[in-house]
Order: sequence, then C-alpha cells, then structure tokens
Amino acid sequence: MSIEFEQAVNMTATELERWLATDESRSVGQSDGGESVGHESGRHIVRLLRKKKGDLTEGDQAHMRKVVGYVHRHLAQRPDGDVEHTRWRYSLMNWGHDPLKD
Repeated sequence: MSIEFEQAVNMTATELERWLATDESRSVGQSDGGESVGHESGRHIVRLLRKKKGDLTEGDQAHMRKVVGYVHRHLAQRPDGDVEHTRWRYSLMNWGHDPLKD
C-alpha cells in the first residue's frame, strides 16, 4: 500500500466496518437513491485493508489514489468549531479517515 493511502486512512478495517453499519454513515454522501459514493468507497477500503499488498490490482491502486485525493480535499474544507457530530466528519469517516484521531 502507498504511504499516502496509509496516512489518509487512519481507521482500521474493523473500525470502518463498524462505522459503515451505522445510520450516521448512511446519512451522508452523494447518492441517486441507493448507496452513497462514500459508503460504497468505504466498503472497498475495508477490502483493501484486508488484502495482502501483493494482491492489489490496478483498480485497487486507482481507488487508493481516489481515497487520498478525497481525504486531502475534504480536510482542507474543515468547518469551524466542534466537528464531532458533523456531516463533514461522517463523510470523511466513510472514506476511512476520522479527523478526531489526528
């Protein structure tokens, strides 16, 4: 896995899987009525975290780059004040990054 991905994704596979099972996780993100892009990404990230480095496909590596880009862009938009119960944090967590762990 890339160092950038390992830095961007600060949740373990188990933490992320538990988060994705919550109503808060399902309440955020762009969706056409089904699963949101971020929620789907989170499920992909769980699979990536459980894969051996040698088993990563080109598609996996492309998704890892997408995750890094998303996390960096989203962190730059941090709202003022306490972010614990914000859609901003929930969205980042769907992508494997909990800003309160930094």
